[in-house]
Amino acid sequence: MADIRNDCPDDNGFKEAVCIDAGRVYDSCCDRDCLEDLRCFFLPNDQSVIAGAVSVRLKTAEVINVYIDVEPVNYNKGFYSCDLTFFFLLGFDVFSKPYCEPKEIKGIASYSKKVILFGSCGNVKTFSNTVADSEESSTLANQSSNMPKCVVQAVDPVPLSARLGHIHDCYESVRFIPDKVTKVMGGNVVTDLQVGAPTVYASIGMFSIVQLIRNVQMLIPVYDFCIPEKQCDDSTDQPCDTFRRISFPTDDFFPPRPEHVGNSCGCSN
Repeated sequence: MADIRNDCPDDNGFKEAVCIDAGRVYDSCCDRDCLEDLRCFFLPNDQSVIAGAVSVRLKTAEVINVYIDVEPVNYNKGFYSCDLTFFFLLGFDVFSKPYCEPKEIKGIASYSKKVILFGSCGNVKTFSNTVADSEESSTLANQSSNMPKCVVQAVDPVPLSARLGHIHDCYESVRFIPDKVTKVMGGNVVTDLQVGAPTVYASIGMFSIVQLIRNVQMLIPVYDFCIPEKQCDDSTDQPCDTFRRISFPTDDFFPPRPEHVGNSCGCSN
């Protein structure tokens, strides 16, 4: 097939049409989840602090990792089930006595959800000369399937509240926490507490976007190469000289009124 080319730019600056292999978003959704009473897991020393606590306050929350599993939906061709498990790192102030200084500790919580999105159909196998494992021979092609890829975007959750409680179900202690998550804590957390043992339940608010992406070949217009227009800064100015070039943060001193703040997401419940 002849190349599609037009070397003469038109009035809009269009030079040629090229075929690229890129990820196309076939389906996506945004969600606002209020996660109430998430069971928290702590290191052994911190768990003993919880055992003697009289109150607790949730200070910070962040997403450590998201584990994703994508499977086709049998009864609906072209749709895929995305099983998502979020792991959160939560920061607490724990009070052992009233009117005394709290102790800061960290805990882990998790939350699972399922999202069904459209990812189109395709059963081809893709082979390339990119070798992922250094032990493999360079003459072998690296094989991959064209299953859609699930991408999750999430901002750090909003810490809402926390409360002391006791384990009321033996299944609450049955949790698999991956090594990548426990490394953030610096050790293995306690997961084998008995019914009636003290623990912490936290509530957080989370905003997330889930996308189902598939690599496809697309024909796109090309206007020009991406040539950088800014030179690299190699100056060794004094700190005060750099500070003087920073714009005055007017919005920090005079926050904009509500009618001047735009809607950044555009998603509604």
